Amino acid sequence: MQITRTAATTSTPSSEWVTGTVHVTSIAVAEEAPSRLRIDDVRFEPGSRTHWHRHPEGQFLHITEGTGLMQRRGGPVEVVRAGDRVHIAPGEWHWHGAGPTTSMTHLAVLTAAEDGTEAERGEPVTDACYPSEPVV
Repeated sequence: MQITRTAATTSTPSSEWVTGTVHVTSIAVAEEAPSRLRIDDVRFEPGSRTHWHRHPEGQFLHITEGTGLMQRRGGPVEVVRAGDRVHIAPGEWHWHGAGPTTSMTHLAVLTAAEDGTEAERGEPVTDACYPSEPVV
């Protein structure tokens, strides 16, 4: 057992991965094999979102605050709210983020692939594809 009493550090992802202002606080990152688990608390400011991406082992999101948007490749943009839980299948291209006028925070849970890969980045979600109207 290991108890950590220091505050977790918060970082901002590179613009190669997100559009807008996003804050990531790592809650758990596997440090010893065989675990490859990662849990992050991710806060998206209004209008912020990930680029298209996919996870080799899939991902679970638990929306903890606010209202946001997400989309899987070929599907409609979907609204997510505090309390919603989302399972993203392995290899499924998707994006997620805040609404245009609302912030959104979620816990992101994933397992890295055996080679350590957590995600593959795709293209940005353009303003033309991102809804400009407030989310209801």
